[in-house]
Amino acid sequence: MQALTWIDTHAHLDAAEFGGQGRAIAARARAAGVVCGVIPAVERSQFAVVQELARACGWGYALGIHPLYVDRAQDADLMALRQAVTQALADPLFVGIGEIGLDFFVPGLDRQRQQEFYAAQLRIARDAGLPVILHVRKSQDALLAGLRRAGFGAGRPAGIAHAFNGSAQQAQQFIDLGFALGFGGALTFERALNIRRLLTAVPVSVPVLETDAPDIPPVWLYRPRNAPDDAAEAPPQPNSPEQLPRIGAVLAALRGWTPQQAAAQTTANAVRALPRLAAVLAAATRA
Repeated sequence: MQALTWIDTHAHLDAAEFGGQGRAIAARARAAGVVCGVIPAVERSQFAVVQELARACGWGYALGIHPLYVDRAQDADLMALRQAVTQALADPLFVGIGEIGLDFFVPGLDRQRQQEFYAAQLRIARDAGLPVILHVRKSQDALLAGLRRAGFGAGRPAGIAHAFNGSAQQAQQFIDLGFALGFGGALTFERALNIRRLLTAVPVSVPVLETDAPDIPPVWLYRPRNAPDDAAEAPPQPNSPEQLPRIGAVLAALRGWTPQQAAAQTTANAVRALPRLAAVLAAATRA
């Protein structure tokens, strides 16, 4: 039987939780069937780190300033991002702008500054003809308004609404603009009714798989192996791209697909959402 090919469209392999072991984690993921993925940057100081790690792993990467890091970012970081993007366009591993967006969930963040950085990064993406990887948390309508102001849609590459958990109506608006929706560990929880309903309702061309490693662990990382059903919930283990095939199996069951169909469809959807990822996938499958 032919091995399944999975893509993790969102994994922070450079995160401190991984202790500099991102390359080893990518290798273990590959052994599990995850041939490549995307490492999004979160701030200017990580641009070079993410690029070097992506080259070491044979993964794609994105450059951007995350909304949770905007309060400590400098205005000059936007110019540095534009320059880094211009230089990265010649790199076949570079797939887009991200992780960018808006976070209206975490208290105390400066929403106005988030909006300014979001709009500026959308302009960078638009000018370069690149898709975006969006952080979407309690901010769906504001994100959509920004996308429309920036001219997204009309057949240009859009990108991925990462870890999407909005309404069906909001989901449709992102889909109408050409976005894929990211699904990961959250869908493994039976109580995640909204996410599961969205997954089963969206067109087949929409869902992509992601881990957001080390965050959003699947349900089985919250409980020790062989723990009794009535055991207290433990702090979760860090998520990892190695978990993606098992998450993909849950997605397949919810959609009524075979694992083979889930792997093939979500891979095709990822390449549609991030067209430059096609070259990364081709190189990874030759390796």
